[in-house]
Amino acid sequence: MITNTNFSETEQIIKHLKEVPFDVSRKSLYITSELYEGYCPEQPNSYEKCYDKRIFNYYKSTGIQTNDIKESLARTLHDHGIYTALGEFVRAHDYRRIVGVMGGHALLRTDSMYHQIVFLSKRLTEQGFFMLSGGGPGAMEATHVGAWLAGCNDNEVEDALQIMSVAPKFNHDLWLSTAFEVIRKYPQVRYESIGIPTWLYGHEPSTPFATHIAKFFDNSIRENQILTLPFGGIIYTPGSAGTMQEIFQDAVQNHYLSFGFSSPMIFLGTQFWTKEVPIYPLLQLLTGNGKYNNLLLALTDNSDEIAQKLIEFQELVKNRPKLV
Repeated sequence: MITNTNFSETEQIIKHLKEVPFDVSRKSLYITSELYEGYCPEQPNSYEKCYDKRIFNYYKSTGIQTNDIKESLARTLHDHGIYTALGEFVRAHDYRRIVGVMGGHALLRTDSMYHQIVFLSKRLTEQGFFMLSGGGPGAMEATHVGAWLAGCNDNEVEDALQIMSVAPKFNHDLWLSTAFEVIRKYPQVRYESIGIPTWLYGHEPSTPFATHIAKFFDNSIRENQILTLPFGGIIYTPGSAGTMQEIFQDAVQNHYLSFGFSSPMIFLGTQFWTKEVPIYPLLQLLTGNGKYNNLLLALTDNSDEIAQKLIEFQELVKNRPKLV
């Protein structure tokens, strides 16, 4: 039996869904102009009033972990729409050529590893791969900078990196405005990439270089998509706790052949992955004694080797059917 109280609660929920500052019925991925609506690169402080920052402020004010069923439902409906749109987007592309890059958010734009990721991502994009990352700063941004600058010559890439070098870290006042300066100077519509950020880490701005952005409230959904969708392989660059978590989560999926086959796990940075954070020898040990099976591991400092490994893997999966 439906009581007047039930009707009243339903009305309150519907009212709340209409009042939240985000679209609970969204059916498409974000693009940069939407997330940064209200931001003016010539006025860096305008970021505080843009759409993305307004959502993050609201998210914090209502509680990152909320017990309010109305708010929980609003976020869930939003994330369901993004999740569905992401699936449709992937099905429209060759999922076998999606390559992920994982790594630290604190990597500076002036760091040699940042530059290597940019040139590697540019090269892979030009070779027909589709780049994916967590959609934030650092190694994630470098991934999308490279994809955005695909088709440019090396001097143009160096110029773009020089422009952004004045704001090396995401907490710099000019971090976002210098990115938009590069986007304006080197416009493109040919190449695509996808970033998958979260408002859980909303203090880290989403990179505007990603042409498609799947931004979630729920970080667990986001992490699952970051590690599930790169069927063409994942490149691990130096990072900290988040990157470590992603390595072992990816290893489990590959071990169990969760999606029918194992994808390459390529570690960029020999010194880092064998000495500073010796995860690579650990994975070798666990593979050797049978604790992990089916892992396709590679360790290198050479971008040419990475590209070759990914191309070789394409030969193994070229006859697999497209997703339906």
